[in-house]
Amino acid sequence: MSSATLTTAGILLITVVTVAYGGLTLLMHLARRKAGYLDNPVRRGLWTAGHAHAGVLVLFALVVLPYVDHADASGGIRTLIRALFVAAPILMPLGFFLSVVRPQDTKPNRLIWLAVAGGASLSAGALLLGFTLL
Repeated sequence: MSSATLTTAGILLITVVTVAYGGLTLLMHLARRKAGYLDNPVRRGLWTAGHAHAGVLVLFALVVLPYVDHADASGGIRTLIRALFVAAPILMPLGFFLSVVRPQDTKPNRLIWLAVAGGASLSAGALLLGFTLL
């Protein structure tokens, strides 16, 4: 594996701690029956989605990273693919979490578009990597 891929994998592995902390936070909201979480289905649903997407996307990025080194692409394109796969598990959960920060929020604010940006990043990275591997 290239040093750039190993560095990217190291960064992604460190983010696992933040995903675990997020899971612990959600568990504490449930255990302590925190107002603004249990009684707000929109907030509860988006925060659960944010946590789940963070974990799955970090794992997905770690799985695809070894393929980046085998892609028939320039160094710049490989760097772009790595960046796109790192951006997705950051942007998408941020969109879910930050769109309903206040306990009284009953609909997502404009920051929900960060989730869309994360999805676009994931899609662009997957398409670029897929085409360069063919």
